[in-house]
Amino acid sequence: MTKNRPAQELKGVYRSPLGDIVLTSDGSALTGLRFAEATNEELVQDIPPLVDACRWLDLYFCGAKPDFTPRLAPQGTPFQQSVWRELLTIPYGKTVSYGHIAKQISCRSAQAVGGAVGRNPIALIIPCHRVIGSDGCLTGYAYGLDRKQWLLAHEVRSTGQPYDSK
Repeated sequence: MTKNRPAQELKGVYRSPLGDIVLTSDGSALTGLRFAEATNEELVQDIPPLVDACRWLDLYFCGAKPDFTPRLAPQGTPFQQSVWRELLTIPYGKTVSYGHIAKQISCRSAQAVGGAVGRNPIALIIPCHRVIGSDGCLTGYAYGLDRKQWLLAHEVRSTGQPYDSK
């Protein structure tokens, strides 16, 4: 994960059951994945990082736990990077609280963690949707709580395990 802005941004769109997903790349890694209400972007073609992201998304939306992580290069501060690395450790079909993440990265503020989670530029693959409130309730999600609930339910259905949080 790097901090510098990509010199050239390459874009494409993936059609998901939850709407269009816009993917961005610097040519060597995925730099963004976000839901879009409506987009005029072209479908992903021959840009390797975007093709890899689409393959990951195909597996995910078919109900399989993806067995690889595309090369990622989200742009953010060192603190944000540490939170996003921790998000990558949350198992498929599981959830954790903002406080749990704060403890894992030795941060005293669950709110600061929440701010970094909310700025995650690569949704789904860096699984910010798996972070919930300390009381087990769903909390904010940049793309709407309905999507967050769908994603968590989808993962639970895929694993055949009951909904669980750390």
